[in-house]
Amino acid sequence: MAVFIFPAEEEITPEVVNEFIKKHQAELPRYQRLKNLYESQAPILSQDDKAEYKPDNRLVVNFAKYITDTFNGYFIGIPRKVSHDDEGVNQRVDEFQTRNDMADNEAELSKIMSIYGHGFEILYQNEESETCCTYNSPLDMFIVYDDTIAQRPLFAVRYQKTDDGIKGQLYQTDNIVAILEGKDGLIFSESEANYYGDVPVIEYIENEERQSIFESVETLVNAFDKSISEKANDVDYFADAYLAILGAELDEEGIPRIRDNRIINLFGTDDASKLVVKFLDKPDGDATQEHLLDRLERLIYQISMVANINDESFGSATGVALEFKLQPMKNLAAMKERKFTSGTNRRFKMVFNLPTNMEASKKDEWRNLNYKYTRNIPRNVADEATTAKNLQGVVSKETQLSVLSIVDNPKQEIDRIAAEKEAAAGPDFVTGDE
Repeated sequence: MAVFIFPAEEEITPEVVNEFIKKHQAELPRYQRLKNLYESQAPILSQDDKAEYKPDNRLVVNFAKYITDTFNGYFIGIPRKVSHDDEGVNQRVDEFQTRNDMADNEAELSKIMSIYGHGFEILYQNEESETCCTYNSPLDMFIVYDDTIAQRPLFAVRYQKTDDGIKGQLYQTDNIVAILEGKDGLIFSESEANYYGDVPVIEYIENEERQSIFESVETLVNAFDKSISEKANDVDYFADAYLAILGAELDEEGIPRIRDNRIINLFGTDDASKLVVKFLDKPDGDATQEHLLDRLERLIYQISMVANINDESFGSATGVALEFKLQPMKNLAAMKERKFTSGTNRRFKMVFNLPTNMEASKKDEWRNLNYKYTRNIPRNVADEATTAKNLQGVVSKETQLSVLSIVDNPKQEIDRIAAEKEAAAGPDFVTGDE
């Protein structure tokens, strides 16, 4: 989709906002189509009905949901860890993460990004003046960037269409303005200050093209639904076979008798060899249909770059073989990780800008935050333990512990180890007395 751009030096008026709302409305059919695919409302369900005497199966194999949920379970199924070398900063970050239930917040945001190609996060202050954030889909929100090479956020809009017209909010660098529809168009209403130092709406993008994770295989998924539905129709055709009787005439009473008693007793010709009784056979296209379905399924996983973890070969694959099978999805996750981190940096830059969240002397410490992503795949803890043991004396203790998937936070683990040593050594270890 196109990025919304507006000249930085021009005034943001209700007319300008209204024009961008119209542009956003033009994108809604695409968003709705992608949402429908994810929610099993595939195009085949809305096709014209076939003639009443024809089978009309409408089967939906929801590859869109499988691809989205599988990839996001792999990417962020294990919550991302955010840490800082300064214990004070680390504590503030943990408080913010816990307050906003960030594990769930980021999982839902990541899913929105995969479905629509991008998603939004909004920062706001709650009743206790605490900084909070929540996710938002692009169905009712958009952001506009300036026309400089940096493309800095200029303003964002969240709106709804009601019986009384458009209502919503305009988010700018300095303030947040209520917008509503009057007799002569949109008007700006009440305004409140914005203390974050930037537009408090962050856009998270799946990729630079803002393309859904399953949009590249949309036509393949629709073709699969059509093919498997036609195959089901063929099964119904075979179950409803026609009996052909050639060389004899059946009266109206004879047909029900044959059907109910399953006995055929015919006469009307002196030459029995000319009497033919058989079921009409429909041409069998089963092999062709199966080849097509197999090809479509392989292409869907290949082009989407998301592994089919239900494949039987996954259960027997180990080591390097498993790495090769997951490599396309690892590449996809690495690209999304960079985009996700970029959005998170904007979030913490604004969070740290408030003195209630971070002392002024440390407001730029968001640059030194560490993000740890853990891919959600089965782990061989024994192999990890061997690797960690072999790293003894080669790397730092923190790096050594980070190899172990069972260790969530290496820094905390080092503190626990030190505390255990102190407890085991007794009071002499603490005081230094002999």
